[in-house]
Parts: sequence; structure tokens; C-alpha cells
Amino acid sequence: MPERDDPTTIGRRVQQLRTERGLTQKQLAEPTYTPAYISTLESGRVRPSDDALRHVADRLGVAFDELATGRPARLAADLRLRLTEAQRTLATGAAEEAAEQYGTLLAEAERHGLGWERATALLGLGECALETGELDVGRLYFERAEACLADHPLPARVPALRGRAVSHYLAGELRYAVYLLESTLDELNRGGLQDPDALLLLYGSIIGPYMDMGAHARAAQAAELALALAPQVGDPALVARMHRSVARTLIAEGRVAEADASLAKAAELYRQLQIRTELAMCHWMRGYVCVQNGELESAEGELREALAMLSAKRAVLYSSQVAVELADVLHRRGKSEEAARLLHGVLGDLSSERGAVHSAAAHRLLGIIADDARDTEKAEEHYVRALSLLERAGAAGDLADLCRLLGDLLRRTGRVEAALDAYRTGLGHRTAPGTTTLGPAPAQPSL
Repeated sequence: MPERDDPTTIGRRVQQLRTERGLTQKQLAEPTYTPAYISTLESGRVRPSDDALRHVADRLGVAFDELATGRPARLAADLRLRLTEAQRTLATGAAEEAAEQYGTLLAEAERHGLGWERATALLGLGECALETGELDVGRLYFERAEACLADHPLPARVPALRGRAVSHYLAGELRYAVYLLESTLDELNRGGLQDPDALLLLYGSIIGPYMDMGAHARAAQAAELALALAPQVGDPALVARMHRSVARTLIAEGRVAEADASLAKAAELYRQLQIRTELAMCHWMRGYVCVQNGELESAEGELREALAMLSAKRAVLYSSQVAVELADVLHRRGKSEEAARLLHGVLGDLSSERGAVHSAAAHRLLGIIADDARDTEKAEEHYVRALSLLERAGAAGDLADLCRLLGDLLRRTGRVEAALDAYRTGLGHRTAPGTTTLGPAPAQPSL
């Protein structure tokens, strides 16, 4: 609930509304209070209780919140309705349109001093920026949202913390992203703040960084924990749309409290829609495990499921890694042409500034496909491009493997000295201290 205005401001508001309605202090006071009490209230010499304000609001024909804060009761509800509209827009993949909606709502929330709505708009703008690859911009929005929610419990701050971590991850800052996510998980689980939605968001988000750092066991464990926490809903978009329609009708009828209840349900369903991105990464993790076990058909099914959950219109930076993994499976199953098409699609969506690690993975696999087809010139071109991208991102484990592939190719084509240089570079990355070493695993939830 928004904080009340000071007694003097409330008193002036009561006096103005009473005068506009042609009521005397006695008429406003009856039958519960005295004219003298109304006089002290209007002069700002007393801080009215909730009961007193409700009595006065009822006699004046206004809502309690409007009398206490000066804001019409339906203002906040209308803003929340429009926030769920922006959530829906983002969930369908129209990130730029959603950003415009969130920007307008942020300005309104700031103008009227609505803190929670301001934080929600900032979070939305951060998510839009991640979708469009503006990682630095997104990080700033998440930091502002976190500051807005500084006085709230940790579960309420998790979406902002997670957004900040993902922005670092997509920029190639793997270790710092893992640090942010693991420390938040540890604090939640050790502190007894085991909010399922917050935990699901964090476990789903940490899988990608774990995988890129070579921490496969932790990635698998995070995936299983996320899937165990996943809420079971039929069609969240459909149900959310229904709640928005109901809320709009209730607001029009002045039934603000009931509208708020419907809006809260709609907002939760849209959050679950966004969580589908994290659940898709869990299917990707299962696909990875199937690959390790040699179950390529099952792996292809899991990875196709993950890619389907990340619709073609959204989550470009999230879906690219899944697409590369799927292409690898397709290549292994003899579907190299389909794999190459998928990889070229990934490269069309990425650049060295947006998703360098995933772009490098696509070039690496295209190099392997070309190598298998005896096109050594094209293979070398892809390997060198991947090497450049990985050096920029600092993904040491991947660099070592890539140097081995490049060294093998150079050795086969008779360039022994160049091959030795590539191998030495790879060994240097493999032995670099602390590149994939993680600290103690965070505490786990009691499921």
C-alpha cells in the first residue's frame, strides 16, 4: 500500500472535498465523531487513524486510498493493468513495442510516486533490453530496479538480481554471473527464504554460465532442481488474457480491489511465461546429458523442445546456444545440411558484441562440418573466427578445445610449426589457474 501523505496535506484535502460537497464539519463527523475532531483533522493537528479516514472517505464518497494519498483509487490499478499489457507484449516477442509501453508507464509511476509499479516498469525495460541485445542498457535498468526494491525481502529482488547476472553472462563475463547467481541462491536457501518462483528463475538462469565454464555436474543439478520447482499451468497466456479482461471490466465498475486480485493473477502468469525461457534451458540441459550418454535421438527431441519453447520472435541470445547444441546433434546424426542452415541462422542474429560465446560456438561447429567435408580452407576460416571471438570473451575452456581442432587441421595440411603454436596456445589456456574452478556449491532447497 502507498505511504500516506502527512496530516497537514490530508487535512487540507478533507477540507477541500467537504467544502466542494457543501457539508458542514458536523455533517461530516456524524454519527461516529465530533465536529471538534474534524476541525483538528482539517488543521493537520492530528494524524487520523485508518478507521477515521475510512469514515470520512465514506461520508465524502471517495476511496480510502484517494483520501490518504491524493491519488484516485483506480490510478494504481489502471497502471498495473497496463503493466500486465506490457508483460504480454514482451511475452509474445515484441520487445521494442514493449519497451515503449514500459517507458511510458515508468514515467507515470515516477510522477505519481508509485514505487512498486516503478520497479516493475524498470524490470520490464531491462528484460526488453536483454531481448534486443542492449546488455549495458539492460544492466542499468536492473540496477535501478534493485535500488527501488532495496527495502523489500530478497525474493522480491531476485528478478532484478537475476537480470543483472544474465546481462553479465551474455556479455561473456561468466565468472561474475555465476558469483551473483550462486550467492543469491545460497542466501535464499540458507536464510529460509525458499520462494519457489525465485529459486526456479535462478536455477534456470545459472545453467548456461555453468555449461560455458565446464561445470557440467552443477549445470545438471541446477536443471533438475529447476524442473522440480516448475509450476504446473495449462496455458498461462490464455488464462492471463482472461484475468486482464476481467480486471478491465472491474475497474470500469469501480471494483478496484477485485480488479487488483485479477491483475495479480495475470502478472504471475506472465512471469511464468517468462520462466518458460528458463525451463527451455532445462530441456537443453537434458539434451546435453543425452548426448553424453550417446542417446542422440532423445537429445534431438529434448533440444527441439527447448527451441520450440523459445519462440522464433524472442529470446535470440538465449536460444542461440540451444540451436548450436541441436546443430551438433544433427551433424552427428548425419543431418549436416540442416545443422549448417541452423548455424547460419544463429550467426545472422549475433555479433561479437551480442553473444560472442554462442557466435564462436556456431563458427566452431561450422568448421567441424567443413573439416568433415574435406573443405580445409573454409574450416580454418571458421576456426580462426571462433578463436578471435573466444579470446574476446575469455572462455578459456572452449579456447583450449578450439586450439586443438585448429592444430589438428594445420598438422594435416603440413603446417607443423603453426600447428605446434596452436597446441601450445591451447595448453596455456587449459592450465590457466582459476578459469573453470568454482567455490563451494550453494545450499540447496528442501523440496
